[in-house]
Amino acid sequence: MLNIAILGSGQGSNAQAILDAIAAQKLDARIVGVIADVADAFILERARRNGLPAFYVDGAPFKTKLDGAAEQRVLEILRQQHAGVVALAGFMRIVKAGLLRAYAGRIVNIHPALLPAFPGLRAWEQALHYGAKVTGCTVHFVDEGTDTGPIILQRTVPVLDDDTPATLHARIQEQEHEAYPQALQWIAAGQVRLAGRRVLIRG
Repeated sequence: MLNIAILGSGQGSNAQAILDAIAAQKLDARIVGVIADVADAFILERARRNGLPAFYVDGAPFKTKLDGAAEQRVLEILRQQHAGVVALAGFMRIVKAGLLRAYAGRIVNIHPALLPAFPGLRAWEQALHYGAKVTGCTVHFVDEGTDTGPIILQRTVPVLDDDTPATLHARIQEQEHEAYPQALQWIAAGQVRLAGRRVLIRG
C-alpha cells in the first residue's frame, strides 16, 4: 500500500478526489498526512473531517517557495508520517532542493494544462486568452523547474466558444479528479517510475 502525503494551499478538491478513489478501492493507498502553508486552507478541514493528520507549516519569510525552516519542518513531518510519495495538490510554493533530494522521483503534481503548454499560475486563463482549442491537465513528476518534470498522464479538455475562465477551469478539474488518482495507482502498482528524466511504464 502506498503511503501518500498531500501538500496543498487551498480548497483541496484533488485531495478529496484521492480520498474518494481510496474509499472506492480504485487506489491502493492511504493518506498519512495533509500539510498546508495556509492556516485556514480548507484542505486542512477536509483532512480533519476524514480523521487524517493535518499540519500547518508557516512558510515565512518566503512568499513563493518552500525553503529554510519551513522546508525542514515539512521534511520532518513526512519522515514522521512515513510518507512514500508526496502529492502536490494546489500547493502554491516552488519545491526546493532539500525536498527534491529527500524524495527524488517520489514527488508528483497535477497541473491544469497540457504541459509543456501554459506552465505557471492560472493555466486555464492562459489557454483561454491564447485562443487554444484544446487544453487539459497533466500529472507529472516534480523537478527543480516550474511545471517542467517528466509527464506521467494527461487528459484533454476542449475549449468551447462560450467558455469563461470559470467554466473552463471547472471542466479541467473534472478531469483532474480522475487523472490524479489514476496516476497514483500506476505508481502504487509499480507500473510507473522515474529513471533519470524518463518515465518508465511497465505493462
